[in-house]
Amino acid sequence: MTGATMAPIDWLAFFMHFLSLSLLSIGGAITTAPDMHRYLVGQQRWLTDTEFTSSIAIAQAAPGPNVLFVALLGWNVGLNAAGLPGAALGLVLSTVGIMLPSSTLTYVAASWGYRNRERRAVRAFRQGMTPIVLALLVATGWLLAAGGATDPAQSPPWRLWLMSVATMLIVWRTRLHLLWLLGAGALLGALGWI
Repeated sequence: MTGATMAPIDWLAFFMHFLSLSLLSIGGAITTAPDMHRYLVGQQRWLTDTEFTSSIAIAQAAPGPNVLFVALLGWNVGLNAAGLPGAALGLVLSTVGIMLPSSTLTYVAASWGYRNRERRAVRAFRQGMTPIVLALLVATGWLLAAGGATDPAQSPPWRLWLMSVATMLIVWRTRLHLLWLLGAGALLGALGWI
C-alpha cells in the first residue's frame, strides 16, 4: 500500500497502540496479531492483507525470536509512509512499543512470582492463564489461516482447514520436528494443493 502518509500524531498513535498491545501479549506477541491486523489493515489502512500476512510469514520463517514479525510490520508501515527513513522509524517504534512494557512487567512479575511461588493465588493465576493463552493462539491461527478474509465467501479452501487440523494433531500427538511440517506445507503450497 504505497502513498500512505503519516503525520507525527499518526506515529505517536502507532507507538501507543503497540505499547498497549504489549500488555496484552500474554503468550507472546503473536497472540496480538488479530488486533494488529484490525488496526494496521482494517482501521488505518497502512498495510494490505497481503503485506500483513507476508510480514508474519517471512518473520516466522527467519531464525530468531518470535517477535520479529512486529519489527517487520513496523518496517512495512514506515516504508509505505515515508520510504527508507520511515521504515527505520516504524521498525524502532513498533519494536520498542511491543517490548518495553511487557518486558518490564514480566521481569517484575517473574521476580515476585518466583519469591511467592508456593502461594495459592500464584498457582491459581498460572493455571488460569492457560486457557487465555490458548484462546489467543487459536484466534491468531484463525486469522492467518483465513488470510484476513472477513467475508465467508472468501474463506480459505477446505484443504487449508484440513491441513491446519492435521498439523495441529500431528504436533499434539507426535514428536515430529516442526521443520518437517513446514516443509510439507511449503511443498503442498508449491504444488498448488493448498
